[in-house]
Amino acid sequence: MSALEALPLEQVVNVARYPLPEPESARARDLVARARRELATLGCTVLPDFVRPTRRDLLRQECAAFAPRAHFDVETVNVYNIAVDADLPADHPGRRTFERGNAFVARDRIPADALISRLYADEMFQDFLARCFELPRLHELSDPLSGLVLNVVEPGREHPWHFDTNEFTVSMLTQEAEAGGEFEYAPNIRSARDENFGAVRDVLEGQGGSLTRRLPLRSGDLQLFKGRYSLHRVSPVRGGTARHSAIFAYSERPGVIGSVARTRQLFGRVLPEHLAAAGGRTVRGDQLLD
Repeated sequence: MSALEALPLEQVVNVARYPLPEPESARARDLVARARRELATLGCTVLPDFVRPTRRDLLRQECAAFAPRAHFDVETVNVYNIAVDADLPADHPGRRTFERGNAFVARDRIPADALISRLYADEMFQDFLARCFELPRLHELSDPLSGLVLNVVEPGREHPWHFDTNEFTVSMLTQEAEAGGEFEYAPNIRSARDENFGAVRDVLEGQGGSLTRRLPLRSGDLQLFKGRYSLHRVSPVRGGTARHSAIFAYSERPGVIGSVARTRQLFGRVLPEHLAAAGGRTVRGDQLLD
C-alpha cells in the first residue's frame, strides 16, 4: 500500500482547524466567509498550518526528492509575459525586464502518491476552494504538464514581478528558503477594465510604497490568491536552501490546456495534447496584456 492510500485526507489536512469534511458546520462557514472577505479586500488569504504538523516533514521530503526534475531555463521577461521587444511607449512598464530564474517540475514528473497530488485531486479539497472563491465548482486542468506543478527557486534566483494568467491561484509552501524568498504583492493593482500602468511602473521602480505587501509564509501554509489583478513576485532566495512551493491549478471550466508557446517556455517541451488543443483557444473575457 502506498503512502497515498494509507493516508486519508483527514490525516493530511489539519481538520481540527480546517474542517473540510464538515462543510456545513459553523466553523467551516466562518472560515469560508473570512477567506472570501480577505480575497475581496486584499486579493489574498493564507491558511496557516493547513497541513498537519506531523506531515510537514513528509511534505518537504517528497517535494525535495523530485525538485531536481524541474526544467531550468533562465530567461529575460517582463511582468506581462509578452515579448520584451514589443513596440511599447517609452515609459510603459512592459519595457522593464527581469531575469526569471525559477523552475517548474511538471505534473507528469510528480508522483501520483505524493501528498500534493493527493490534495490536488481530492474532491473535498476542491469543493472547499470553490466555496472560498465563490464558484460553483473547480475543474482540474486537462493539461498533462501544468495542472499541478512544483515551483523551485534556487539560491541566487528569483521569480520576478508578474501577473498570473488565471484569475485565481492556489499554492502551498513546501520548503522555506534559508533567507529571502519572500512573497510580495500589490493587491488589486489593476482590474479587468484598467491596467493602471502608472502604479505598476511605480512598483517596478521601487516606489510602490503602500501599494505593496510582504507575506510571511511557512511550510504547510495554504495560500489563495487573485494573481490576475495583483502584481507579485518571490524575492531573491539567499543562503543554501531552495524555496519550494506547490501550485494547484484549476479552472472554472473543464478541458483547459495550456498554449504551446507558454508550455514550452515553462517546461521545455510540449505533448500531443497541447498541439491538438492549439486551434481551439478560448478568448479571454478581459483585454489585459497578460
